[in-house]
Amino acid sequence: MPDLLLELRSEEIPARMQRKAAGDLKKLVTDALVEAGLTYEGAREYWTPRRLTLDIRGLTARSADIREEKKGPSVKAPQAAIDGFLRGAGLASIDQAEVRSDPKKGDFYVAMLDKPGRAAEEIIADVMPGIIRSFPWPKSMRSGSASMPKGMRYGGIDGRGSESLRWVRPLQSIVCTFGPEHDEVAVIAFEVDGIVAGNVTYGHRFHAPDAITVKRFDDYVSSLEKAKVILDAERRKDIILHDARDVAFANGLELVEDEGLLEEVSGLVEYPQVLLGTFEADYLAIPAEIIRLTIKTNQKCFVCRPVGETEKLSNHFILISNIAAHDGGKEIMHGNGKVVRARLSDALHFWKRDQGNLPDLETLEASAAKFDLDLKKPLDQRMAKLDALNVTFHAKLGTQGERVLRIKELAKVLAPIVGADAALVDRAVVLAKADLRTEAVGEFPELQGVMGRKYAALQGEADNVAAAIEDHYKPQGPSDRLPEDKVAITVALADKLDTLTGFWAIDEKPTGSKDPFALRRAALGVVRILLEKGIRLPLLTVTKDVDLLTFFHDRLKVYLRDQGARHDIIDAVLTPDADDLLMVARRAEALTAFITSEDGKNLLAGTRRATQLLAAEEKKGTVVADGISAELLRLDAEKALFAAVTEATKAAGEAVAKEDFRSAMQALSTLRAPVDRFFEDVLVNDDDAAIRANRLALLKAIREATGTVADFSRISG
Repeated sequence: MPDLLLELRSEEIPARMQRKAAGDLKKLVTDALVEAGLTYEGAREYWTPRRLTLDIRGLTARSADIREEKKGPSVKAPQAAIDGFLRGAGLASIDQAEVRSDPKKGDFYVAMLDKPGRAAEEIIADVMPGIIRSFPWPKSMRSGSASMPKGMRYGGIDGRGSESLRWVRPLQSIVCTFGPEHDEVAVIAFEVDGIVAGNVTYGHRFHAPDAITVKRFDDYVSSLEKAKVILDAERRKDIILHDARDVAFANGLELVEDEGLLEEVSGLVEYPQVLLGTFEADYLAIPAEIIRLTIKTNQKCFVCRPVGETEKLSNHFILISNIAAHDGGKEIMHGNGKVVRARLSDALHFWKRDQGNLPDLETLEASAAKFDLDLKKPLDQRMAKLDALNVTFHAKLGTQGERVLRIKELAKVLAPIVGADAALVDRAVVLAKADLRTEAVGEFPELQGVMGRKYAALQGEADNVAAAIEDHYKPQGPSDRLPEDKVAITVALADKLDTLTGFWAIDEKPTGSKDPFALRRAALGVVRILLEKGIRLPLLTVTKDVDLLTFFHDRLKVYLRDQGARHDIIDAVLTPDADDLLMVARRAEALTAFITSEDGKNLLAGTRRATQLLAAEEKKGTVVADGISAELLRLDAEKALFAAVTEATKAAGEAVAKEDFRSAMQALSTLRAPVDRFFEDVLVNDDDAAIRANRLALLKAIREATGTVADFSRISG
């Protein structure tokens, strides 16, 4: 079957848009072809900075013929309705229609319409212009006449401007060929904004700017490679990564790998050339994080470190060029080095200024007193400045200073629960946001916390206070590490809980996919800290918000499901008022391990029959006694069940008090035999209302006993 090659070549596409755009192109084209009645064996998308390419294999040569029915009016309908039906169906006479019968509506006409299939070339030419014109770029621009002032546009007031193509960058050429693997291929020559699709593309704009005639995908790829264009982005990434490692190793260094930067630079070059740049070693006095971000952000370069080092960097960096220079890249390395030095000079300036005194210390005394700050210390000065400037956290939630005061009070409550030193927690809280007023964080916001830790260490703060300043933002996602020290854990919990309670109070909750304040991430962070650090925290007591507790439950469900817990087991242990998430998780863990054992099967079988019968009677309004009366127990089977329930309830209660949920479930599993005997020998719905109510109370006691562990009625299977 034939294959389709499509290339859309333009001026440079922003790297951040390329991968998604190529995926969008594949989906839009394949969906349109399938909707038109074609099938295909496989499709793969490719992208470079200057082109989006689609390779579709095994595309059917034409769509299938279709025979479909068109229902018409009743045979008794007026002639005008019948004439309209004939026109719509393309029939010359009503004799060409069939008559069908409906038991309710009587006889009616049906036209059988034959729709012949269409050639794939025709379908492709039909769908492609619309796909290109409506392509979902996040940002696009017009070019040509549409970009001119109105008076300069040709073709009247607006010429073709209203119809001109919007593309991320001006579209320059389209390749569209179609044909079988070994025979001649056809060019599908549709037109978009004056650009006619053909079989001509162009290679590297500097090394190989001449036209290239292509047929099918394989020769297209090889032709581009000869013209210094590597089409496959994953291959470009692999070349960059391995060449960068090799260059670093050859110079006695180790590449500091960065997947995000690797993805970005692979989208900046079509013919990657890896070079080694350098800067003065004096700049290594700047923290490694600042050096890395300066070089990454401004020059899109990788940093290196001496082999075996984990923190210390080298004064060399790896740059990726799109040109194989005749001088071996000396001029390129020299130019990049000049820019890197200039940026590092700025960074060194920020680093030094942040360690000096602010010029207006006398205006900060009130803020310093409010937070018990020492204005002889640079980081304390920055916190005082943050408060004095009344920097807004959120219009409805006040300033950053007010927020720190709230976190401070919340941390006082949390410190004894976590087991952290209250004084160290207090000190960490008042310095946690101070680096927001440093010049380093002003330049690189992603360094907040990191720079606070470094500046805290420089002014002699305790190690766990400095660590808490960085780690209180953690975890920032499901794979991010947790804060380690108890001081950091306390501040992290206080920070996240303040965020959540604050936004809940002003009714700014996540809706659908929208979560502008990252509240789901904050709640998941709380869940992870509590569960993975083993912290018993009564959330409802701290937050005093039932709706927020429900939100925590939703995040807990996501977390536990990701850990492999069954949804029915989670539902069985999670009650609406459960605010100790650690206990919920431990119950789920114990229940998961227990439920498939023989004792677990006995527990389910023994309780389900009792609770289902009880629920059915309660639904009917049958009276259930408030307690079990031993005098009303007539039969041996019910007396035996009463004794077993009493003993199991006591044993389960003692186990639950020790948080030994597995032992509690084992105690309850002993009820199976007496429950089975009870239902064999005892008629629950006795004619005597008192006896009936007493027997139902016995079943209620079973439900209450098992309810101390889980709601077993929610467990499937």
